[in-house]
Amino acid sequence: MIRRRRLRVNETIRSLVRETSLAISDFIYPIFIIEGENIKNPIDSMPGINQYSVDRLGEELQRVKRSGVKNILLFGIPIHKDEVGSEAYNPDGVTQKAIRYIKSSYPEFTVTADICLCEYTSHGHCGMIEDGEVLNDETLPLLAKAAVSCAKAGADIIAPSDMMDGHIKAIREALDENHYINTPIMAYSAKYASAYYAPFRDAAHSAPSFGDRKTYQMDYGNVKEAVREVLDDIEEGADIVMVKPALAYLDVIKTVSLKTDYPIAAYNVSGEYSMVKAAAANGWIDEKKVVMENLTAMKRAGAGIIITYHALDAAKWIKGDSYEG
Repeated sequence: MIRRRRLRVNETIRSLVRETSLAISDFIYPIFIIEGENIKNPIDSMPGINQYSVDRLGEELQRVKRSGVKNILLFGIPIHKDEVGSEAYNPDGVTQKAIRYIKSSYPEFTVTADICLCEYTSHGHCGMIEDGEVLNDETLPLLAKAAVSCAKAGADIIAPSDMMDGHIKAIREALDENHYINTPIMAYSAKYASAYYAPFRDAAHSAPSFGDRKTYQMDYGNVKEAVREVLDDIEEGADIVMVKPALAYLDVIKTVSLKTDYPIAAYNVSGEYSMVKAAAANGWIDEKKVVMENLTAMKRAGAGIIITYHALDAAKWIKGDSYEG
């Protein structure tokens, strides 16, 4: 008889032969920065997550620092919004101010800047609009300007999430022309038009005012298209590629991992987070066990980087100790 249970008899042996393990260094923690002063707004649909003004950002960064997480992803929420998302590339915009503050006060953090227009446009779409259509080519220079602006502020990684064709090439060329040749791009390469984003749109004030994003974000029935998107982004200059969302797209992560040896990020998105939080609050699941299982599944599928709102809790559970959350 083959006795495979011999390697499961206790936790010490199970951990010795475990094929996939999580590390705190795997995580990127998203933070929402809102323009204004003395603001800490709880996001009702995302328990435990808040919007912070720059002057109160230190409160959250202290929590992040205590957790051991060293990578953060910033989403800016401006007061002024217009048709062309001009605050996305304003040198004194909310995101740029936050980056400068973090790099001066918490230089140990790696700061990733999300590059998109949806939080900054009056219509909530990720590109310029003409007669109800999201314009692709006309949007590219604005995304490039936003990327350069964030790099100048001190962003360590640029993460374009807009899903415009050709955006990685436009951003890479702009970064290189402005002497940011060593600034990597983490591309939201396979970003699906997903219902799992609903809580994020509350958090980032980025819901489109009309229509939807299905003409530029991917159809959730497609996998081969995801591979094409990933390979296109790599050819255009991406250094890291991403699949978003994660849980319902583990097959996509796995497929992409078999097609490229580039680093792969998985975005454990707001809806995935909120569902776990809601079920845990009702006593239906064990939050720690479910979160760790979910995150391990993402890594097992092929993601070496996990963007997750669970990052601080997961770090605590990995360390096996506690910090003041």
